[in-house]
Amino acid sequence: MQKFFSNRKLVITVVCLIIAGGLMAASLMIRQKESTPAPQKAGNDFFGVINRVIAYPIEGAKGVTHGVKDFMLTYEENQKLRKNIDDLDQTHAQNEALKDENKQLKSLVGLKNSMTDYRLTPAVVLTRTPSSWQDIITIGKGTLNGVKKNQSVLAGNGLVGRVIEANYTTSKVELISDNNDSANRFAIQVNSTDGENVNGIITGYNKEKNQIIMGQVTTKKKVAVGERVITSGLGGVTPKGLYVGKVAKVTKDDYGLASEIMIKPATDMNDINDVVVAQLK
Repeated sequence: MQKFFSNRKLVITVVCLIIAGGLMAASLMIRQKESTPAPQKAGNDFFGVINRVIAYPIEGAKGVTHGVKDFMLTYEENQKLRKNIDDLDQTHAQNEALKDENKQLKSLVGLKNSMTDYRLTPAVVLTRTPSSWQDIITIGKGTLNGVKKNQSVLAGNGLVGRVIEANYTTSKVELISDNNDSANRFAIQVNSTDGENVNGIITGYNKEKNQIIMGQVTTKKKVAVGERVITSGLGGVTPKGLYVGKVAKVTKDDYGLASEIMIKPATDMNDINDVVVAQLK
């Protein structure tokens, strides 16, 4: 019995080898032929279709994954660019503010060098309320720093107001642009074309044009545009000779009796941040 099974295994092995050899020979013969048999073509096409059906979802999933990744990278890059733009805008605004402040400080330095007869106390503007924007400002110096009532206050290249209230560490300043009828008017003067003084007072302020109005001018003397306007010293409150601005236009008042002179102030009255309080030595 054992010998029978051994012979059987040998027969099966030989048969398998014959079949394998036949398959290999058939394969070689098929490859050597110029055309592929129809059954093989059909099988290849079938498996090709199956491969494409399986591959399309996989490729699609890869495309979606790459698309989401690219979108996230684009979003992050966009957020970084936005932050950079915001930082640049903020830096630009700070630079402009510093440039403006530097310009005002340089003007004050030049003003100090030209006003050797005065003792100048620098101060910053603390508050300026919208309701009294053109009337009053509060500065950060007071009696502890030698500031007194009625002292002249300058900014930029010229006069901007006078102290009307001096506290220990702060003071209130009445501006030359004050349109309040109860304000103590500033007495000013300008030279006529023939060299004579033309006196008047500041009676108002044109906010749109940033121009001071010189009223109560009774003389008929001709005044040229561009002529310098200074304080006259009349009234004994503000000293004489402080620069106010330049003549921008000369007109008649509503009654046609006196000239009304429009003055461009030495300082932009809408942009006052640093000032000096002037006191005669």
